[in-house]
Parts: sequence; C-alpha cells; structure tokens
Amino acid sequence: MAEDNSNHSAVVVGVGASAGLGAALCRRFAKGGLHVFVAGRTQEKIDLIVAEIQANGGAATAHLCDTTDEDQVIALFDAAEGHGDGVILAAYNAGNNSRMPILEMTASWFEKTWRLACFGGFLCGREAARRLVPRGRGSLFFTGATASIRGKPPFTAFASAKAGLRSLAQAMARELGPQGIHVGHFIIDGGIDGEKLRSGNPDAVAARGEDGMLNPDDIAEAYWQMHLQPRSAWSFEWDLRPFKEAF
Repeated sequence: MAEDNSNHSAVVVGVGASAGLGAALCRRFAKGGLHVFVAGRTQEKIDLIVAEIQANGGAATAHLCDTTDEDQVIALFDAAEGHGDGVILAAYNAGNNSRMPILEMTASWFEKTWRLACFGGFLCGREAARRLVPRGRGSLFFTGATASIRGKPPFTAFASAKAGLRSLAQAMARELGPQGIHVGHFIIDGGIDGEKLRSGNPDAVAARGEDGMLNPDDIAEAYWQMHLQPRSAWSFEWDLRPFKEAF
C-alpha cells in the first residue's frame, strides 16, 4: 500500500497527552494524508492534539469516547465511517498499566483493568472490522506490552488483559486476513518516553539514561510502515524496544 493520501479516515482510540503514543499515532496518520478521529476520555487533551495536527496542515476531529461503552464505540466508528471514503485504518491504544499485589486485588479492580485493556479492544476491533470488511482493505492495529507475553507481579491483572488482547488480535488476523484486512499487534517492550512515565516515575527515566526509552514518534512510524506493507508479505506482530533494553 502506498502513502495513503486518500479521502479515508483513521481512528486512534486511547489518546491522552501530547507527549504520548496515542498522540504520536494521530500525528503520523494525519501526515500520511488521513483524516484522524482522535478518541480519548479527556476533551482538553484530544482538542490539543487536533489543534497540533491542524496547525501542521493535517485533518483531525476530536471525539470523546469511553472505549468500554459499546454505544460510544459504535458512535465513534459511525462518525469516522461517515467522513469521505470511510475508515481505512484503526489503532487500539488504550491501556491501564497499574500495580496491585494479588492479595490486595479486588474483583472490581481486576474487571476494570480487563475492560479497558481487553474488552475495549474487542469492541473497537469488531466495529472497525464491520466497516473494513465490506471495503476489502484496511488495517487494524493493537498496542501490546511486555505483559502481553510475560506475566509478572504486581501487574497480574494487566498481564492477563494484555495476553487476552494479543489472543484476540491473533484470532482476528486469521479470520479477517483472507478478507483483505491487515490485523497487527505491537509489543512495546520497554518504557515509552512520554509524559506518563516522565511525570509518574522520573527516577526510572533517569536510570535508563540516554536512548533508554522508546520514542513515541518512532513507534508511530512502525505502525505506519506496517500499514503500508503489501498484502503479499504482511506481518502480524512486531516487538519494539530500545537498543539498550534487555530481552
């Protein structure tokens, strides 16, 4: 697939701070010529991303969305499908990497983690597929983590949800691939150099040093390059990590 430059739209779910992966995905997809629907839970944050994109000559629309609410997800994809030639690319980037020892974990905590990191991926993946399959082309991507393939305390709930999201993506790839839909999963194996980590754990940032974290724009470029892959040689899963990261 060449650089898109079409009248299609892209949907990015799970957009927060400007210095984060969701925002970087929005900027990259807009740079590729797509009208980006910027979906998140905080109006102020998604409005800022839209303004940044428009200031750089791109096209974007802010759309408030709780990705665990089926009606809101359907409304989001209806809006994106109603623009121009409809949806051609969707990325599910929502997650809640929170700590909680298993002996202290409540059922509601576990379920809340699963709903955002896994169930929301099902809702968005299904709604994207319902619009992409009739078109016979397009990409559907999911953001994973180290926890997608390795469970460690105190991230028990997060690991189980991310493993579930990865299995969901695998099953969707096998079902939708023969129908022309490119489903991909990205394992982000390291800390993202964004606002969340820098404000929440500055000591870890300092310890990792120069080039010790993943640059959000570089991650976004990988998503775009997978979107451009010709269908004769599709990838399903890429794992991304800083060159200094042990694995």
